[in-house]
Amino acid sequence: MRPVDPSPGDEVDRIVAAWGRELPELDVAPMQVLSRVTRLARHLERARAESFSAHGLEGWEFDVLSALRRAGDPYELSPGTLVQQTLSTSGTTTNRIDRLAARGLVERRPDPTDRRSVKVRLLPPGADAVDGAMRTLVTHEETMLSGFDADGRRALADSLRRLLLPLDTH
Repeated sequence: MRPVDPSPGDEVDRIVAAWGRELPELDVAPMQVLSRVTRLARHLERARAESFSAHGLEGWEFDVLSALRRAGDPYELSPGTLVQQTLSTSGTTTNRIDRLAARGLVERRPDPTDRRSVKVRLLPPGADAVDGAMRTLVTHEETMLSGFDADGRRALADSLRRLLLPLDTH
């Protein structure tokens, strides 16, 4: 086991040092990375909530509207595709579509290729809200990554991708 740095620099360093002291037989090195990822996720969730709220959206609303926006013109998807892209259930997605339609952010339209099906279409007020929220979010994220140059960001993204790929494929 590696010795723990006696002069910790951040909260994770302090936590890891304490566990290293209390359970010296345990290699707590993974905490150096994963505890920071957890803390970063909390900061990112706060930035997301602020970004969405500033544009009158909740997180789930942003998820649905952004899926439609990313679909490209005519900015519509089937409810089944929205279930897949937002990782929600069919019932939850139906409820969300109803609520977004009541706010005038989306509309249901008959599917032109299958009269038994519907498409959910993003309306201009929904596009304005999701575009604004996305711009605000990217500004927050840019600030969060300001300590990295382009090469550092690529290296970080590559490392996180290697960490996530085996988890996302199972």
